[in-house]
Amino acid sequence: MEGITTFKSDYLPYDIVKRPFQVPEEYKPKTGEIELGTTYQKDYNVHKIQPVTLVRPLERKHTTGGKLDTIPTYQDDYRSWEVQRREPSKAEHIYHPPTEKFGNSTTFQDDFVPKELILRQSFKPRVAKLSDVPFDSATSHRSSYIVHQLQPKFIRAKEAYKPSNQPFEDLTTHRNDFKGLPGQLVKSCKPDNAKVGSNAHFNGVTEFQDRFQPWLVSLPELRKTKEYVPPPGNMDFNSTSHLDYVKHQIVPAVPIRPVSNGGRTSAPFQGNTTMKEDFKAWGTCRQEIIKNQQEIPKPTGKFYDLTTFKSDYLPHQIIPAQSFKPVHAIAPSSAPFQDETMYRTEYTPQKQEICPANYPSPPGYVYVNTDSGGHKFFRLLTPESFESHSNPIPKEVGVVS
Repeated sequence: MEGITTFKSDYLPYDIVKRPFQVPEEYKPKTGEIELGTTYQKDYNVHKIQPVTLVRPLERKHTTGGKLDTIPTYQDDYRSWEVQRREPSKAEHIYHPPTEKFGNSTTFQDDFVPKELILRQSFKPRVAKLSDVPFDSATSHRSSYIVHQLQPKFIRAKEAYKPSNQPFEDLTTHRNDFKGLPGQLVKSCKPDNAKVGSNAHFNGVTEFQDRFQPWLVSLPELRKTKEYVPPPGNMDFNSTSHLDYVKHQIVPAVPIRPVSNGGRTSAPFQGNTTMKEDFKAWGTCRQEIIKNQQEIPKPTGKFYDLTTFKSDYLPHQIIPAQSFKPVHAIAPSSAPFQDETMYRTEYTPQKQEICPANYPSPPGYVYVNTDSGGHKFFRLLTPESFESHSNPIPKEVGVVS
C-alpha cells in the first residue's frame, strides 16, 4: 500500500499574506437637537374605557326528573368523510455517481476565491540608539540642598521626687467611720449532736447468720454421650416420589375469552347499560343531627349558692411566726464627722507640663518660615539666649483639656 494520500498529492502550498487592516472612521456627532417624538405619541388617540362585562354563563340548576341523554355531541354531529391521499410534491432527484475518481469538487473549492494579503504597517518603535556621553549624576537635591548646622538639643532637668514627711496610715474610711450596730448573736437552729445507741458490746451475730443453716449440696450427675456409629451399606437416594410417581398427559387449558370479530358493524352504538336501566335516582334530604339524651336531668329548684368549702370550712386562729431579725437601732453620735481621706492627706501635686503647640507662638522657640502646605517651622533657643529673650516661659498657664 502506498503512503500517499489525496492531501499530499493535491495540496499546493502558497504564500501567506497578512490581512489588510481597516481604519475605523472618526465619529462626528450630528448638529442640532434630537426630536424625541414617536409615532405612538403622534398617531395614538385616547379612547374612553368602559368597565368589562362578565361573560360568565348563568348558573344552571340540575334537575333529576328528566331522562339522561347519553349520546355525546361528537357522535351526534360528527360525520366522517373519505379523505384522499395527497401526492408528494417533492422533486424527484436521481443520484448519478461520478465517472471520474474524485471528480466532484467541494463547496470550498467552488466558492472560495483566494485574495492577496497586504502587509500591515508596524507601529512598533525602533530601537533607541545608545549615547556615548557619560551619565551626569547631578540632581536638583544635590545642587540645591544647603547643609545647616544642628544646634545642641535643649534638655529639661527632671524634678526630684519628694516623699511626704508624715507616716502612712493604713486605715481606710470604712475602718475609721464604721461602728458596729448593737445586736444579739444569731442562735443556731441545728439540733444537738446527741449520741444515739447503747453501751452494750456488739457480738457480731446477725439475723441471717443466726437463722441460715448451710446444707450439703450434691454435684449434678454428668451424662455420657454415645458415640456415633454410621449405618452399614450404601445409601439409597430414591424417594417415594421418584419410584411411585406416574406421568400423565396434560391438555393445555382452553381460554374462556370470547372470539373477537374482526369486522366492524355499521349499526349505531347502544349506550344503555344495566346500571342506567335498573338504577333510578331518588330524591335525598339532609340527615338531621343525632343528639344523645342527657342522662343527668337538669335541676328545677332554686340555687342556694352554698359550696362545700363554705359549709365544711372551720377557721383557725393564726399564730404569727417569731422574727429573728435584729433590731435596727442606730446610736446617734455627737462627735463631728471626720471627712479626711488618704487622698487629701498624702497626695503630692505634680507640676503639669504644657505642650508648646497650644500657644500661637510657643515659648522657647523662634519662628523660622512657613512652607507651601501651611506648616510653621520653629527653631529651639539655647539656654543663654533663652534667658535674654523678650517672651519668657510662664510658670503656670491655665489649659482646658
